Amino acid sequence: QVQLVESGGGLVQPGGSLRLSCATSGSIVSILGMGWYRQAPGKQRELVAFITSGGSTNYGESMKGRFSLSRDNAKHTVYLQMNSLKPEDTAVYYCYAAPAYGSPVWGQGTQVTVSS
Repeated sequence: QVQLVESGGGLVQPGGSLRLSCATSGSIVSILGMGWYRQAPGKQRELVAFITSGGSTNYGESMKGRFSLSRDNAKHTVYLQMNSLKPEDTAVYYCYAAPAYGSPVWGQGTQVTVSS
């Protein structure tokens, strides 16, 4: 079972940047991909960014050009670099791992607040 440890959430001003980290532990075999989803109050959970084991990335429409997902295979960690943050980016961000077998794994969530 993959376990996820999130860090990096916090308060940032509009236009600022923030980096989220999600480290994995436990089994690292047969993980199809990892990434981030977010959910703001009253809104549907939406894809932020996702990277497959093959290195392909996908971004939510409003994140394209502002957010960047990367990974450190040695540390079994993925990073979400968020730039040009807007108030509408305020949400709880959840790390996500998609194993080839078993149930998807979610982190506990980390609050990102963009406000002046």
